[in-house]
Amino acid sequence: MSPAVDEPMADVRDMYMAHTMLRREFRLLPELTRDVTPGDAQRAAVVAAHAELLCSVLHLHHEGEDLLLWPRLVQRAGEEAADIVPTMEEQHHAIDRIHTEVAKLLPPWRAAGEGGEELAEAFERLLSVLLEHLELEEREILPLAQKYVTAAEWKQLGEHGLAHSPKKTLPLTFGMAMYEGDRDVLRSVLAEAPLPARLIMPVLAPRLYAAHAKRVHGTSTPPRVGTS
Repeated sequence: MSPAVDEPMADVRDMYMAHTMLRREFRLLPELTRDVTPGDAQRAAVVAAHAELLCSVLHLHHEGEDLLLWPRLVQRAGEEAADIVPTMEEQHHAIDRIHTEVAKLLPPWRAAGEGGEELAEAFERLLSVLLEHLELEEREILPLAQKYVTAAEWKQLGEHGLAHSPKKTLPLTFGMAMYEGDRDVLRSVLAEAPLPARLIMPVLAPRLYAAHAKRVHGTSTPPRVGTS
């Protein structure tokens, strides 16, 4: 069914915030991997855990689109979605294929700190496809979502990620998004959260990300997308 005339439509600004986080962190991954001294399993484990978290966030982000966004756009947007949605789906498949390769390379590298160059090259291929995908999605898909997807339906995308993420990682991943997030968008995202989360998350999440970034990137203020 199409949205009712008086239903509020999707506010897609949170997607731009998520994309900024993904761009920043995936751009830094190849160099992070190459900087690990061969044989330094302790440092490899730190970077590998970070990479696995990012890949999990990306997988859930795309899974939500596959399940909840593409079908609605195909049903409602007609010719406007006829070409772009299949392209989005194929890009997701391409990202999944590289992610499968990354998932095979990560465990032995984590264990021994060997094979970092092969893993870094896989991250570079993943980054290339991901950046192309994010740019195209912002240019073609998000305007369609604003026209054809309701605010309530858009909210389901975030709920999907929350429901399938380990609870212990949620504050950190929110802190990753907050690092370059627009204050108005952050307030909007938290507006319907339980009161404790609304009070605690703006304080806790940035601190968790700062500590995580210091451990992973060597600084609590890694290069932002606009300055990297």
